[in-house]
Amino acid sequence: MGSVPVAVVLGIETSCDETGVGIVADGRLLGAALASSMDEHARFGGVVPEIAARAHLEYLAPCVKAAFAEAQVAPGDIDAIAVTAGPGLATALQTGVAAAKAYALSWDLPLYGVHHAAGHVAADTLEHGPLPERSVALIVSGGHTSLLLLGDLARDPIVHLGDTRDDAAGEAFDKVARILGLPYPGGPAIDRAARDGDPTAIAFPRAMPGSSDFSFSGLKSAVARHVGREGVAAVPDIAASFQEAVVDVLTRKAVAACREHSVTTLVIVGGVAANRRLREVAAERCAAAGITLRVPPPRLCTDNGAMIAAVGDLLAASGATPVGFDLSADPSAPLTRAALV
Repeated sequence: MGSVPVAVVLGIETSCDETGVGIVADGRLLGAALASSMDEHARFGGVVPEIAARAHLEYLAPCVKAAFAEAQVAPGDIDAIAVTAGPGLATALQTGVAAAKAYALSWDLPLYGVHHAAGHVAADTLEHGPLPERSVALIVSGGHTSLLLLGDLARDPIVHLGDTRDDAAGEAFDKVARILGLPYPGGPAIDRAARDGDPTAIAFPRAMPGSSDFSFSGLKSAVARHVGREGVAAVPDIAASFQEAVVDVLTRKAVAACREHSVTTLVIVGGVAANRRLREVAAERCAAAGITLRVPPPRLCTDNGAMIAAVGDLLAASGATPVGFDLSADPSAPLTRAALV
């Protein structure tokens, strides 16, 4: 029997404020380009959907050109298109889906709709290779905090072990940064401030200790109450104590999920996975529990096109059926499978 031909997949990500394009073949990242409209949102303290959508229109074609140049490929070398179809900001998603349809139609290529969160998981495969038969994934980003039980990412249903009940971890970082007068985005700002602080200075609460679900709204409120009483004279201590509370909850529940389900590999992905303290504590606790920890490099943690191309690569290799040109954006798409139809 001959080997299955390797597909070269172009991935497009426009779910929020990052315009990402990636080109992947056989689990290898060939080229990528990323443009951000973050600076345009900073003065508003958060992402403005219409500004993001207009930025995607401006950046998409140049990003595709740049990714082609880095990968040293041409349109004729591409075998499939993958695009984030949800969840995300409606107008931002629609921009990417429309562009993906145009490329697929004009180049006569199959099209795959991809769930954004599954893309974060697949990003790790570009750094550490295929996932094992069973693993637990902790997704921590601005819109998601989820514990997932994974099998084959391209073929199997995704089982939710726990999800956030209110603010996602990244959202809590942004809101607390605003309370402390730190710049947007809050995650990197708090991480920087926390390096000069004492993580044991303030005993912030750990919510839902007996559950695999997450809640960070109460923690955010506790920070606001503390600042209301004490002011913001000790920002590094507040930042470090808040960050420690988030990291403690995330890592404890992730390791507990691995033990409960007899899984020996934990994958931590999403924008918050770039957090220095989260990586440190996760490494310590996984080592103590005999669990293999996989965390992609920071450049693959935040939203990017490579992660979407990685899912498309897995789907193409598995023989998954492409979607039709009636694919539509789904801003609130549930995460049940990697492919969206």
